Amino acid sequence: MEKKLRKDHRVVLYVKDICNITGRKYRTCWNLYQEILRAFEKQPGQYITVQEFSLYTGINEELVQGTLK
Repeated sequence: MEKKLRKDHRVVLYVKDICNITGRKYRTCWNLYQEILRAFEKQPGQYITVQEFSLYTGINEELVQGTLK
């Protein structure tokens, strides 16, 4: 059964979100963001989703969603 997204849940992560989740500095998170883009073979202009971030880092999706509120 597919999960339904609530309207208050975001799907896309930005570098600043990664900073808030990991507690790292912006530049370190920017490097992590770039690593994730390469790992998922994203094209320029494409975004990283919460699911992709969770798969790459091993951090539970629910925990990530909890920090985005």
